Amino acid sequence: MRTGIALAAGLLLAVAACGRSDRAAETPPPTRAAAFSHALPEDISGYYLPTREVRVDNWRLHHVFMGQVPDFIAWEAGGRTPGFAPVMIEFEDMTGPPLATDAGERRRRLRLIPAAYAVTDREVRFAALSGGLDEVSFEGRLDQDALSHARRNLGDEGAVLKGRLKVGNRTFDGVSLRWWAGD
Repeated sequence: MRTGIALAAGLLLAVAACGRSDRAAETPPPTRAAAFSHALPEDISGYYLPTREVRVDNWRLHHVFMGQVPDFIAWEAGGRTPGFAPVMIEFEDMTGPPLATDAGERRRRLRLIPAAYAVTDREVRFAALSGGLDEVSFEGRLDQDALSHARRNLGDEGAVLKGRLKVGNRTFDGVSLRWWAGD
């Protein structure tokens, strides 16, 4: 019986292989590890806050977070802490009531953990799937001179990261973000 099942499975695989193009046979499917990559000779960690409001219905882009190089290394090696990633995007609910916290009041937030990212000292690419916002992606260019200036001044109003944010079927071109070290 096992021989028959193995033979049937082999025949199905052979038939399926006949229908593929040579290019598909040469290109292996992407691995999960390939979905996450970084190449960071410099520290770019911090919070990247919009210089202008970006709003999708009742959700407002609050920030893009980028961790330190060890955070990227741990994530890509499989070390995952629930609710944290080396690159995250948070949106804030602008219609709900503020929540009381130890630091005061703040609005409810939606934190997006990446399904894929590629981060270098010049480019940031991020993709996630959110139950509240559908598919979300960001592609941006990092201005190292502006970032260095902002870091020297412990934050600055100038844009250091500019790009395109897609939320579901909506696209926001020209999104600009300034750097903030955080608390």
